[in-house]
Amino acid sequence: MNFICFDLEGPLSPQDNAYELMKLFPNGDRIFEVISRYDDLLTLEEREDYEPGDTLALIVPFLILHNISEANIATLAAEAGLIGGATKLVSWLQYNGWKVFCITTTYEQYAIHITQKLGIYAHNVACTPFPLNKFRATLCQEDSQLLQQAEEDMLTMRPVADDDRIKQSLDNFFWEKLPATDLGAAIKEVKPMGGRRKVAALTRFANAYDQPLSKWVVVGDSITDFRMLQAVEEAGGVAIAFNANEYALPYSTMGLASTLISDLTEVLTAWQKGHRGGVEKIVKYKEKWGGKGDGGYFHWLSGRKDINDVIEVHKRIRRLVREEAGKLG
Repeated sequence: MNFICFDLEGPLSPQDNAYELMKLFPNGDRIFEVISRYDDLLTLEEREDYEPGDTLALIVPFLILHNISEANIATLAAEAGLIGGATKLVSWLQYNGWKVFCITTTYEQYAIHITQKLGIYAHNVACTPFPLNKFRATLCQEDSQLLQQAEEDMLTMRPVADDDRIKQSLDNFFWEKLPATDLGAAIKEVKPMGGRRKVAALTRFANAYDQPLSKWVVVGDSITDFRMLQAVEEAGGVAIAFNANEYALPYSTMGLASTLISDLTEVLTAWQKGHRGGVEKIVKYKEKWGGKGDGGYFHWLSGRKDINDVIEVHKRIRRLVREEAGKLG
């Protein structure tokens, strides 16, 4: 039997659900971009008790301030599209006896809906529990003013250009001011499924089937996935970076940049027949011939030092496939 685990946003669905939720109120997209950049900065400095993807906890106060509800998440999930070839690939995997899993940072209301569309069983999905409606009762007038002031400040900041200011200002807001409020205490309950938590979830799935990580294929694309990709690559499995960014590619076994995730079929067939050695052979063969247009760009990354050219190819296709969400970490 073969085992594969996908991240959701990027490999299976083009949307960034949290970003789409934030767009439901004025300037929410700009606020999200600043908080998302702050998430990158905290991850890169390896802040204690912080995991990449904890953005999903940091945006909760602003969702509450603007009366975003669990029903809004369900509506967005119903409207969300799928990556080209995702349905075809998952059907092919299941027909060929693979066990298919999904570990995603996104909120459960969204994750379960999308994975159901693809036919991935709910008990094979790990995601972020999110009782948003319960949190809304904790917002008082004083907290509302604090949040409105924070929003005004963030709207004057630009990701990358104002990194020092973003770091200083949001450190003060999220770790000094907000924890002193009832709302701040409530949102401590939100533990997004990112970073080390993804590795822990993968390990739970692996232990349940008594399958070491060397027997797994994982597919990810961003900063929330790098530890999961790294764990499987180091174990001797196959970690696939799909339309990935510079935070995920260095930790992966191989990369695919394409508008179609079903381009992985040949690689996964090679894994079935010859495991990692078979994958290396087919990927290097495909890399030699190169991709064309908007698909088929394969790269063998394990042991590779210079990946600047790979990052550029992935960046182009990522933007094409994920549109605005493609610029997020």
